[in-house]
Amino acid sequence: MEYAIYLFYRLFAAVIGALPLSLVFRIGNFLGLLAYHLGRPYRNLVMANLRIAFGGEKSPAELRALARQHFVNLGANIFSSIRVSGMSSEEVLKIATLENLEILKQAVAEKSGVIMVISHIGNWELFAQLAGCLPGVRGSTVYQALGNRYLDKHLKEFRGRFGVVPFDRKDGFNAPIKFLREGGIVGVLVDQHAGDGGIWSPFFGRLASTSPLASILASRTGAKLVPVAIYTDGLAHWRMVVSEPIQAGTDSPEQITAEINQALEAQIRVSPQDWFWVHNRWKTPSPKFLLSDYKRGISYPRGFDPKALKPFRILIRSSNWLGDAVMTTPAVQAIKAGRPDVHLTILTKDKLAEFWKNVPGVDDVIAIEPGDSVFGVAQKISRDFDVAVLLPNSVRVALEAWLAGIPRRVGYRTQWRSKLLNQIVREKETKTPLPPRHQVHHYLDLAKFIGAKVSTGTVDFGIKREVAGATLRIGLCPGADYGPAKRWLPERFAEVAKSVSEQAGCEWVLFGMGADAAVGEQIAAGLDGKCTNLIGKTTMAELIEQLRGCSLLLTNDTGTMHLAAFLGVPTVSIFGSTEPLLTGPLGKGHRVMRHHVECSPCFLRECPIDFRCMNAVTTEEVVKAVLETMAVH
Repeated sequence: MEYAIYLFYRLFAAVIGALPLSLVFRIGNFLGLLAYHLGRPYRNLVMANLRIAFGGEKSPAELRALARQHFVNLGANIFSSIRVSGMSSEEVLKIATLENLEILKQAVAEKSGVIMVISHIGNWELFAQLAGCLPGVRGSTVYQALGNRYLDKHLKEFRGRFGVVPFDRKDGFNAPIKFLREGGIVGVLVDQHAGDGGIWSPFFGRLASTSPLASILASRTGAKLVPVAIYTDGLAHWRMVVSEPIQAGTDSPEQITAEINQALEAQIRVSPQDWFWVHNRWKTPSPKFLLSDYKRGISYPRGFDPKALKPFRILIRSSNWLGDAVMTTPAVQAIKAGRPDVHLTILTKDKLAEFWKNVPGVDDVIAIEPGDSVFGVAQKISRDFDVAVLLPNSVRVALEAWLAGIPRRVGYRTQWRSKLLNQIVREKETKTPLPPRHQVHHYLDLAKFIGAKVSTGTVDFGIKREVAGATLRIGLCPGADYGPAKRWLPERFAEVAKSVSEQAGCEWVLFGMGADAAVGEQIAAGLDGKCTNLIGKTTMAELIEQLRGCSLLLTNDTGTMHLAAFLGVPTVSIFGSTEPLLTGPLGKGHRVMRHHVECSPCFLRECPIDFRCMNAVTTEEVVKAVLETMAVH
């Protein structure tokens, strides 16, 4: 099959070679225009790349016109390159104009070697012919071998005809280094996505993985880095332009690579329709699209402000419950810190929107209103997001992201939704049971999988508590939305509140849902007015503000407990049917009251027997825990 493809190419090249160059150019123009209209996936890729590069400079109509002209030029240049390959040096010089050639000659004269910084711009195959046309210059190129060995051999023979020595990347770099030290010219392509081994540096303001090959060769040999571009200059005519050498002012390959990207960008801006936009230059790496773990790291050119980076937009779909949302915040903040260009948007139920607006690192919040359909939510998030990280495990949230057309959709593998994700996080499987892990690690594992740095120490939300006023205020949350199995006895809460008030002279603030109103009235009645009953009366913003003014929160296992922990408010929490090792409050300074009985944790909403786990927790021990926690804090 390889040989058959090679023979077909040679036959095709022979036919093209028999035609006038101007006719070949026009045929390429037409076929390029046809490809623009019929090749939708490639057209979409080109438009996506152009939006990254010029979205803030050009209108949508201008971008479409530029994309169309790119396909026209690309077709003409690809077909013309086949025709030009059979031309002599004299014929090549008739169809190409050379500009600023004295820069290249001066660099060669210094005998320190020259690295021609080249790219896929214009009729790039002319680089070999034109380099061979320079008198007294030894030219070479570093290339990656083609998969078809017959075509690869043909290409090397073609370039060798003009005196260009090809160095295969897989053979290492000793040969091109020796060639440079002997004063030769080595052409190095610098515009391809470099994958995991690249240096992340700005290219049109957006981080792109960039090959360090040219910079490494320069730092090892002291060779000059001279950018050279070939532009389409009318019908079947081209212009090779040599630019001033890159002055990096450093031997650091990382810094030099960043400067090379800026030089390449300047070349492309001269004639953007000529560059090879049908290439995913800003490809999102998988699975680690966060860049914390990449050994070569990120490098910026001189004078570049990292704040000027074009954003890498991540959408995180929040959990639907307050407690779960709080437990995801360490993972969310690790994701935000994973690369300097992250713009982080949270998609959440409207009841949690105010919470997320208080989380450091969150740039934007999109609220899902009651009654929003799957299609309605998809419409809300059909923006230019690069990634959707789906924290809930439901099919619906995956469908919303899929319908929105977000290109990278990340989440845990669950039944029915695998086909809607394209980056699946799998739970770790072990042969022997492991000790219980807090649910926060479930989300941190996801963040680590995509490249975030995750701390193994105690979770610190980083929120500083500010308590103002002379009166000591203690919060009390006697309900639990999940069900009665998580609720300690109301009369015992009332006894604790009364006893603590008598000993500490504090004021109580009651929090909870409207369904807890009767319990709240029962507790308030025994406190002789030293109580503010806010049960069923606060918005999320008001709950946050009120909790911030508390010195402590006494609570069941509730979302309010987790919110208090997030805000830096110490908690005394009572657990029965649930497991604090899995869902206890995060951070320091919290006390958990729990008596482990034979049937706990059962995780039931209602106790089917005698409520023994909650009955075992006494008033006296809770009063003691509250007073001791107050004394510490």
